[in-house]
Amino acid sequence: MMDDRSSKLILVPILAVLFVMIGYQYICPAGSNSCHFKTEEKLRGVSLLSSSYQDSDDFYRDQDLEDDSPAKLPSKFNFTERDLDRHVEFNIKGDDVIVFLHIQKTGGTTFGRHLVRNIRLEQPCDCKPGQKKCTCHRPGKEESWLFSRFSTGWSCGLHADWTELTNCVPVIMDKKEAQRNKRNFYYITMLRDPVSRYLSEWKHVQRGATWKTALHMCDGRSPTQDELPTCYSGDDWSGVTLTEFMNCPSNLANNRQVRMLADLSLVGCYNLTSMNESQRNQILLGSAMSNLKNMAFYGLTEFQRKTQYLFERTFSLRFISAFTQINSTRAANVDLSELVRRRIEELNFLDVQLYEYAKDLFLQRFQFTRQREHQEVRLKRREERRWLREQREQGRPWPTKHRGGGNKGGRGGLEKETDNDFPTTTEDYTSQVAHW
Repeated sequence: MMDDRSSKLILVPILAVLFVMIGYQYICPAGSNSCHFKTEEKLRGVSLLSSSYQDSDDFYRDQDLEDDSPAKLPSKFNFTERDLDRHVEFNIKGDDVIVFLHIQKTGGTTFGRHLVRNIRLEQPCDCKPGQKKCTCHRPGKEESWLFSRFSTGWSCGLHADWTELTNCVPVIMDKKEAQRNKRNFYYITMLRDPVSRYLSEWKHVQRGATWKTALHMCDGRSPTQDELPTCYSGDDWSGVTLTEFMNCPSNLANNRQVRMLADLSLVGCYNLTSMNESQRNQILLGSAMSNLKNMAFYGLTEFQRKTQYLFERTFSLRFISAFTQINSTRAANVDLSELVRRRIEELNFLDVQLYEYAKDLFLQRFQFTRQREHQEVRLKRREERRWLREQREQGRPWPTKHRGGGNKGGRGGLEKETDNDFPTTTEDYTSQVAHW
């Protein structure tokens, strides 16, 4: 029979185990993803938080990158592999130019700053304090590789659209630079959920924004006052209510994303009498979808993680630091009734259709790129195992594992990327800029 001292010695560890088990049930309940005990998962979590860069094989394994879309996302549209594969051989030392089409209230200001301040380049953009524009020259040349608000300014007009840019950019580039070689222009843009974007524009106009200096050039001229009447008298529309904003029939906020991405020459520019409204809308939407699909790249404000991921893999460029998340926006804080929301969707019915198309294509491209990347990683590991097996069979000593050198992109680029090629990113978020 055990004495009291022996009983206590046995009871103490039992109670300790029970205490740990009970505590674990509170801290890590069944089904929770918050507790990781596998070494590789623990290490991976630490690397995402504590290191600016990590191994290329681990970087985008973070499950958060997948959380906002199914593992196998079905498409509503018949996209081809050519539509999904958007890798381009961007030659920053040659004659290639990235042209950023900046649509109002889509996160373009923040993304534009990423382009001039946050890309790892052999010759970074020269951004001087107090100056809005940066100098983004090619290595060793006095030529710009980027056409955007923060590099070349509003050279084609304030918030120039697709119609304006495609006619204006080549002319402006030839005027500014001596060389006359044939350039390759890679157009990019950002899109946003139409209701959020519309509300954000309303709040911006309410604070006094007008964009009245925009040219709206089409077929060689700006629209007349009759073709594009202003919605307000006086200097601006500050203080406008949402109802007043919605009631102006010539408000350019309505379907802004479709209009800025379509070829307006196809519908007689801003002359609404050139064809009936139904035909005009159909042509505008089809043109905007086609132009968007054929752009080198576009991102979505609601998917910042994926936007960064796809841009980096499209152009074989890497951002220095991650895109950050801002959860609160003025648009998100507007309390809408269901009736008002439906009214905004009706006013932006073309943008709603375009965004549905854009979101589907965007997520399909992300899925396609991820799957191809996984295949390349598996192939790389298979080849490494085969090589090591051959070395072992031949009795040769194993050299230190070597990752290939300087090529940081291109198809199959994972096989040559270094451990420092990928920045940590934060989660996707509903909207990019808090104060828009």
